[in-house]
Amino acid sequence: MAVTCPHNPEVNCTDCRMNSLCLPIALELDEVERLNQIVQRGRPLQKDSHVYNVADEFSAIYAVRSGSIKTYNVSDQGAIQVTGFFLPGEIFGIDGIAHTHYVSAAVAMETSAICEIPFSRLEELSMTMPSLQRHFFKLMSKEITNDQQLITLLSKNSAEERVATLLLSISSRNAKRNLSSLRFRLPMSRADIGNYLGLTVETVSRVFSRFQKQGLLEVDKKEIEIKDIDALQELSNI
Repeated sequence: MAVTCPHNPEVNCTDCRMNSLCLPIALELDEVERLNQIVQRGRPLQKDSHVYNVADEFSAIYAVRSGSIKTYNVSDQGAIQVTGFFLPGEIFGIDGIAHTHYVSAAVAMETSAICEIPFSRLEELSMTMPSLQRHFFKLMSKEITNDQQLITLLSKNSAEERVATLLLSISSRNAKRNLSSLRFRLPMSRADIGNYLGLTVETVSRVFSRFQKQGLLEVDKKEIEIKDIDALQELSNI
């Protein structure tokens, strides 16, 4: 079946252009079909629509089919802390597994389509599909690694290093989706970038301007072109 619309709720796991990222390669066709039977696909989410809120009962994990998702926590004082940005083919909602509720909220940064995977059904399938279970363990390990990297990023690096690291992360993730690693659109706002990196909006804007003057980037609002990826990598110590 030829599929052209990324928001089409009828697209199954076999046809989905993101399956190479969010599904274990080792799955056989009949196993993919079994997984597909538990995946729920609703209508596209509009910008600023929530997938779930902090303290909602944990019931499922999610995969981004198109668009982008932001996760954030809310402190006891009501302060918001952005904790992650998720692009097509990436899984989110894993942080609720250790609890009976989600410890973060997830919201669409633009019109987005997601797959909802009921966790109880996923657990059942994992018991009979070792490759799926291994893949799921890898996802949880990656979540832990990402949290540790963010803590390191916020505690040690300068504003330039933090922004460079985020840009390189998006570049690498685009490459995995067979998209350009040098030219892309940032789905998040400067305010979200600043919140995520522990910087003010003004500092983020100054860093982008400085990178452009230094010939590292071309910046046109949310459109980014990396002109010197080696210099960014050297700056971020990657």
